[in-house]
Amino acid sequence: MYPNLYQFLKDVFGGDPPGFTRYINSFGFFVALAFLLSGFLLIRELRRKEKQGLLSPKEETIRVGEPAGFWELLSNLLFGFVVGFKIVGALMAGDAVNPQEYIFSSEGSWPGGLIFGGLLAGLRWYEKKKQALPKPEERKVRIWPHERVGDIIILGAVGGFLGAKVFDNLENWDRFIQDPIANLLAPSGLTFYGGLIVAAAAILTFAHRKGIGLLHLVDATAPILMIAYAVGRIGCQVSGDGDWGVFNTAYKLDPDGSIVASTDPSDFPRALEQNPAYTQYLVREFGSLDKIPTVHVKGPDFLPDWLFAYNYPHNVNEIGTPIPGCEGPYCMQLNPPVLPTPFYETLACTALFFVLWGLRKRIRIPGQLFGLYLVLNGIERFTIEQVRVNSTYDILGFHPTQAELIAVGLVLAGSLLWWRQSRTSSV
Repeated sequence: MYPNLYQFLKDVFGGDPPGFTRYINSFGFFVALAFLLSGFLLIRELRRKEKQGLLSPKEETIRVGEPAGFWELLSNLLFGFVVGFKIVGALMAGDAVNPQEYIFSSEGSWPGGLIFGGLLAGLRWYEKKKQALPKPEERKVRIWPHERVGDIIILGAVGGFLGAKVFDNLENWDRFIQDPIANLLAPSGLTFYGGLIVAAAAILTFAHRKGIGLLHLVDATAPILMIAYAVGRIGCQVSGDGDWGVFNTAYKLDPDGSIVASTDPSDFPRALEQNPAYTQYLVREFGSLDKIPTVHVKGPDFLPDWLFAYNYPHNVNEIGTPIPGCEGPYCMQLNPPVLPTPFYETLACTALFFVLWGLRKRIRIPGQLFGLYLVLNGIERFTIEQVRVNSTYDILGFHPTQAELIAVGLVLAGSLLWWRQSRTSSV
């Protein structure tokens, strides 16, 4: 596992990589990659629909030739200050700080923030000054839907992060009420469905205001959402962010860190006995030892054992037991090993992406492709939840997870949307 670029470079190339690489988080890298890929594919799909006459431009009036305004300069100043404050501070601190804690702390470089903030504000002022006209004028422009993808991606990123944070804390309410501020600002703890719901609401509101056909827009995003989720789950697997599955008692962890098949039923309880601190953590999470979720699944011999049991060494959450001989941060591993469910989701959602991508030109009724996405997404997530570690609710004797409840809702919503659009097209 590689929580950040520093750990990856050190493991692959050896030596001591540059200190700034500690701040390039592996999970964040794959999330950024998912957004870039989404933007590229969405532009391509919207252009295709525009050529078919399914989406039209909207005429807007803009003012050109004006100098930079106060709020425009202030926003550039504040953004540059935050970037300079953190980056320069990180470079000056070197190895003295924990990257995860530093990013969300009040530490940084005031001179660096002021210099970067002033530089960005100055560049913006100079750019607008060059474009200034003796008399600012209004012009009418036609803006196509694909030209708004940048705004859509930003709304998706901000809304997705806020929604993921809020839903994660709702799902882990007991943890949240113990320290609300710390849990809201913590770099870990994100719920995909929370991000999806809030981001979708923000994007649909924006699209409605800009006159973009909502059904054609959501159809264009259907396969893209699936592949973006698959790429994001690579980040979960690589960083070891806690989105793993239940313990697999068919395997055990050898002292050298290798995963081997377990032939003794006592291997699992013995591993817990040998790691009392980790066991106490699990008891706090699940209530008692007998409630710790497990499966006993032995994979075929021709497949690597880590596909069925993985110990997530050097995981970013620093959960588990110490790795022998490892010093410094990220020196923990899971013992006993667990199912690597993020990897399963990457495989499943990549396959579903190709299914949706292949059907996007064949399903011609607007809204139906998105309805199919909702159904497939719900089925995939409900299935993986059966072997994932997650908090549960107590509802009339049933104990579903938050993701299971939302997954069922998505299947129902997707089925209803498919049926409704079929009925509408036949009238």
